[in-house]
Parts: sequence; structure tokens; C-alpha cells
Amino acid sequence: MLTAFLIALIAIYVLLAVPLKNYGQPLIIMSAIPFGMVGAILGHLWLDLSVSLYSWLGILALSGIVVNDSLLIVTSYNEKLMETKSKLEAVVQACQGRFRAVFLTSVTTFAGLYPLLSETSEQAQYLIPAAASMAYGLLFATVITLFLIPVLLLVFTDIKRFITEK
Repeated sequence: MLTAFLIALIAIYVLLAVPLKNYGQPLIIMSAIPFGMVGAILGHLWLDLSVSLYSWLGILALSGIVVNDSLLIVTSYNEKLMETKSKLEAVVQACQGRFRAVFLTSVTTFAGLYPLLSETSEQAQYLIPAAASMAYGLLFATVITLFLIPVLLLVFTDIKRFITEK
């Protein structure tokens, strides 16, 4: 499972680096994945569930959703940066423009998974750990994404400017 997760991370990085034509921004986008994992584990603790294979499969699926949310903000930032040339203004406009998409993706996914989380039938007991990983990991990662990704974009541009000035 760990090998599959590492291969998935490498594939995500490569698939992001090629169209973005940047090696740093994929790392910024992928930085939300660990926070999704923390949210998934916290969700398991909240629901008093043990972490199982299905939990890890849910975390793997969660990684794709979290990357998508981060990618929305970064691509919007890149578009706004071409228009404004002010990095701070581009970050603010990107976050304002994509807040609704990121927020609604998370809320609707959580709302769609909630009936499964509250199900008591025996057939659903196998899927509940995966649903808990996705639902609670996504809620936690969304809050982090909306704050972390803009900050990392600004820090990354400052570091890049500092390196090029020397």
C-alpha cells in the first residue's frame, strides 16, 4: 500500500509539473495531502473507528480531491498573475474567485458521504472507514488549503525572488 501511495504521489507530481511548466508549484499543490491524512485520522478518532485497509483506500482517493482543490487555486493564481503583475493581488483574486468552487466541492462531498457514515447495516460497515477518511480528511484539508496554498504561493515567490537577486 505504501508503494502504491508513493507511486501515486510521483505520478501526481509529474502530471502537475508538465502542464504547469514549473517544478515548485506541484509541491505547493501537493502540500495539502498530509493535512488531508491528518483530518482522516482525526475523523477516525472522532467516530471511534479503527484504521483499516479501506481507510487507506479512502485516503488515497482523498488525495486526488485535495490536489484538485489546490490546483484550482494555483491555476487561477497563474492566470491572475499574468493580468495584474502584483503577486499579492493575484493571490487575493485567485482565492476570491475559487473559494466557492473549493468550498462547495468539499461540502457536497461531505454531505454525500454523511448518510454512509451514519448507516448501521452490516454491508455498510466495510465502507464506513473509507467514507470517514474521505469526508473528514476533506473537511480538514479544505480549511488548510484555503489558508496554506495562498501563503505558500507568496512564500515561494519571495524565495524565488531572493535566489534570483543573489
